[in-house]
Amino acid sequence: MDTSTSLRVLMFPWLAHGHISPYLTVSKKLADRGFDILLCSTPVNLNLIKKRIPKKYSVSIQLVELRLPELPNLPPEYHTTNGLPPHLNSTLKKAVKMSKPGFSKILQDLKPDLVIHDVLQVWAKKIANSYNIPAITLVTFGGAVLSYFMHPMRKPGTEFPFPAIYLTKIEQKRMREMMEQVYKDKDPDDGDPFAEDPTQVILLMSTSLSIESKYIDYLNELTQANYVPIGPPIQEPMNEDDGDIELIDWLGKKEEHSTVFVSFGSEYFLTKEDMEEIAYGLEHSNVNFIWVVRFPKGEEVDLEEALPTGFLERIENRGRVVDGWAPQPRILSHPSTGGFVSHCGWNSVMESIDFGVPIIAMPMHIDQPINARWMVEIGVAVEIVRDDEGKVHREDVAQVITSVICEKTGRNLREKVKEISEKLKSRREQEMDAAVEVLLQQCKNRKFINSSS
Repeated sequence: MDTSTSLRVLMFPWLAHGHISPYLTVSKKLADRGFDILLCSTPVNLNLIKKRIPKKYSVSIQLVELRLPELPNLPPEYHTTNGLPPHLNSTLKKAVKMSKPGFSKILQDLKPDLVIHDVLQVWAKKIANSYNIPAITLVTFGGAVLSYFMHPMRKPGTEFPFPAIYLTKIEQKRMREMMEQVYKDKDPDDGDPFAEDPTQVILLMSTSLSIESKYIDYLNELTQANYVPIGPPIQEPMNEDDGDIELIDWLGKKEEHSTVFVSFGSEYFLTKEDMEEIAYGLEHSNVNFIWVVRFPKGEEVDLEEALPTGFLERIENRGRVVDGWAPQPRILSHPSTGGFVSHCGWNSVMESIDFGVPIIAMPMHIDQPINARWMVEIGVAVEIVRDDEGKVHREDVAQVITSVICEKTGRNLREKVKEISEKLKSRREQEMDAAVEVLLQQCKNRKFINSSS
């Protein structure tokens, strides 16, 4: 479907890789359908985004700099959540809110026909509407998560109707602490996507009715808003830097489905205790692995110091530990990869399903435990269950990895994930085309209002 619209859409994600990545994916899909895209973020994020944009989009996707004020302890290289020390999260949110005049000036100068903004930046809608520009929220997580968190607000005191989705006591405690901080940081003008007539609210959802129809239906029951699925946020594998060649060559020498990929996203950092338990679990599993280890900016540690003594030597023939970053789509799409040990961020689990790789779930916080339980519910994941204090144990790590790579459990998971992957791919273009019609209608409504005024 090529609309040949010449309409300009400004995309405005939150400053996290897990939000920017789906916005970039949607930008490419819209550009393929004739839209001109303006992707707005901070310079440090745009430097990374440039590398993810193929040449064919060099005209249709333009990058727009949002300059944040420099605050104490927040220099420009910290204008992103990627590697940001956790104690600076509130400072970054404050800086983004202080950039509202700059965002307003961007809209005034560029005059887009539509703004698509993050659920964490609902205030962008108010600014866009002040210029008579329609604005729509793009939600970068799934329907199960959104319905779980909307339920107590709309039906307080009642049980969530889908028992497979739950939080443990320690997860509930951490969620309460996080929400207390959110409410503490909240400003009156931050905005609420449901503050207006809910029947007029449109939310684009990075999911598909083929896998989340019951949760989308329940969201409709809870809020009466218009939820528009656009398909999962899948990155296409790209040829990376020459530095990745050795890693992919090493993986290519392993047997089919014999290797696990271990990665916990760009914003979540393991405690020393968790890192040790995972290391010993990988070692005791006797399974091939690629493990991406990350540290917060300014707190980097030499791998030999961070890992158990002698670990790197003992696993030399069957494991690779990568410091900081690895080409996730290329690894997940490789036939030697048989499992993904993941924190269960939404983008990661959707990529794993798309590439037909079973998930070994080790969620940390926010939406990840819900994603993990949903993956288990649909039959594509096994969870490494933490104890009552939220700690992971090496014996459980080794046992679950071994079951997925070496036993019948893994074969069953691979069959199921392949079936679901095919379902998603069969509806991908259809759902995006339907979403484009919704966007076009919003732009037409705006032009009608302008011509009538």
